[in-house]
Amino acid sequence: MSLMQLLLGGFSGIIVGFILGLAGGGGSILAVPLLLYVVGVKDPHLAIGTASMAVAANALTGMSNHARKGNVKWRCGAVFAAAGVVGAAIGSFFGKSIDGQLLLVLFAALMLVVATLMLRSRSQQGDPDVILARANAPPLIGAGTATGLLSGFFGIGGGFLVVPGLISATGMPILFAVGTSLVAVSAFGLTTAVSYASSGLLSWPLAIAFAVGGFAGSWIGTHSAGKLAQRRGALNVTLAALIVLVAIYMLYRSASALGWI
Repeated sequence: MSLMQLLLGGFSGIIVGFILGLAGGGGSILAVPLLLYVVGVKDPHLAIGTASMAVAANALTGMSNHARKGNVKWRCGAVFAAAGVVGAAIGSFFGKSIDGQLLLVLFAALMLVVATLMLRSRSQQGDPDVILARANAPPLIGAGTATGLLSGFFGIGGGFLVVPGLISATGMPILFAVGTSLVAVSAFGLTTAVSYASSGLLSWPLAIAFAVGGFAGSWIGTHSAGKLAQRRGALNVTLAALIVLVAIYMLYRSASALGWI
C-alpha cells in the first residue's frame, strides 16, 4: 500500500464521513467505488472488507456527535442493530462466495435503488418522545434483519434503509432516525468487517487512513446538518445524481471485465 493510496484513502474517508454525518446514510454506498476507482484497490472483496471497517468507524464518530445532541433513541437502535447483526453475518458469508465483478454489478444495481429512495421526500414530522414498546419491536426486528442482510452482503452501512426503517417502525422524527441509524450502521459494519478480516480480505492501513479522514468529515457533516437543513432536498438530489453516475460507471467496468460487453 503506497503513501499516495493512503492519502487518497483519507480523502475518500472525508467525503463518506461528511455525508454520513450530514444525512445518516447514502455516503457509505460510495466507499467501495472510492476505494476501487480512486484509491486503486484491485480486489472487490478487499475493497468491501476495508470499506466495512472504515464505515463502521465513521458511523461511530457520527453516532457520538448525535448522541451529545440527544438525537439517539438507544433502545430502538439497539433492537434494530441486534437483529441486523445476525443478518449482516449471513449476508457477508454469501457475499464472499460470489465472483467479485458480479458482486460489483449487483452493487451498482443497488446503488440505483438507493438513488431512487433518496429522491423520495422525507417528512420532518414525527413523535420525538417515542420509546421501544411491544407494538414497534416486531417491525424493528424485521427491518433490522433485512437491512443487515444487505449490509453484510454488499459491505455497506445501510443507513439509507435504516433511516426509513426506523421511521416506519416507530414514527420517530427524521433527526432522531438519522442519529439512531448510526447505532445500526456501526454494528453492521463491524460485523461485516470481522467476517472479511477472518478471510484476509481487509487492509488495515487503508481502513485506518479512511477512518481518520472520516472522523474529520463526520464532525463537519454533523455540525453542518442544522445549517443545511433548508437545503437538504437539493443536497439529496445532488448526491442521488452522483450515485447514479458512479453506478453507471461501475456497471460498465464490471460488465466489461465479465465479457458481457
